[in-house]
Amino acid sequence: MKKSVILGALTVAGLAAGAAGAATLDDVKARGTLNCGVTTGVPGFAEPDANGVWQGFDVAVCRAVAAAVLGDGNAVEFVPTTGKTRFTALASGEIDMLARNTTWTFSRDVDLKFEFTGVNYYDGQGFMVPKDLGVTSAKELDGATVCIQTGTTTELNLADFFRSNGISYEPVPIETGSEAVQLFTAGSCDVYTTDRSALAAQRANFANPDDYVVLPEVVSKEPLGPLVRHGDHEWGDIVRWTLNALITAEELGVTSDNISEMSMEAGNNPEINRLLGTEGTLGEMLGLDAEWAKRAIMVGGNYGEVFANNIGESTNIGLARGLNAQWTDGGLIYSPPFR
Repeated sequence: MKKSVILGALTVAGLAAGAAGAATLDDVKARGTLNCGVTTGVPGFAEPDANGVWQGFDVAVCRAVAAAVLGDGNAVEFVPTTGKTRFTALASGEIDMLARNTTWTFSRDVDLKFEFTGVNYYDGQGFMVPKDLGVTSAKELDGATVCIQTGTTTELNLADFFRSNGISYEPVPIETGSEAVQLFTAGSCDVYTTDRSALAAQRANFANPDDYVVLPEVVSKEPLGPLVRHGDHEWGDIVRWTLNALITAEELGVTSDNISEMSMEAGNNPEINRLLGTEGTLGEMLGLDAEWAKRAIMVGGNYGEVFANNIGESTNIGLARGLNAQWTDGGLIYSPPFR
């Protein structure tokens, strides 16, 4: 490993250790806003709309946490980060959490001193090429130029895939997804590789999306989810169980349309009652009030609603649930019990 990489990891770990002593919940309450790190822009996942208001699947997690903690899903300061800047921003305390298509890996969890609080999207790395390149498999890309974001697992997976298949490539390093799209559509690289969800999202916004194809290979596991700094376990619990609240709400049939009625008084389902705070003391255990989860769900709906409204099959992104279906429907989305 290069010395600069080792020093970089130690620097991030040191920043994280230094910032972890602060009680993030107290800081967020005192500030009155949640500082949430997001991407510089991926359609459907995180990008500002025409009025500059951030929207998307990952953005919804930030807003849910803000609603749970501050009572206002709009009390969020969104901080755009790149593959290189995201970890320093979190470790230094510039942001309170990161909700930005970030893969849960051993080294990020252990060496960089971050705490992943769950998975909100199960993904895998893929390859997109112009249709007129005439290839049908990534194994046919020997000698190709490849647009790749630096500082990402994507960069490492790319090297592994080409090495294991005995083929070569020329990397075209870029900082952001928007830069990759510009270079790729301008013909500056033969291939664009990143998570398949991001490829689908960006391709949907191309002027001529049918001129491009995502190749069939999925070359990695990319469990994406929000993360916080090591050491502040109370804050980690809040982010973790806010995500779990959205997941559990879908499983239990609690939606943005019926939640107000369901929370008026305790019903016959004890887990719904505990989730919505009409019985039990789960909010108190988190250092929040009884209706924290209710507010989190009301901002953008349950997990299924957030998925459908931002990246689902009825949107221009057009992603099927697949692995991100509830466990009861053959997917991997699963929350521990609310009890």
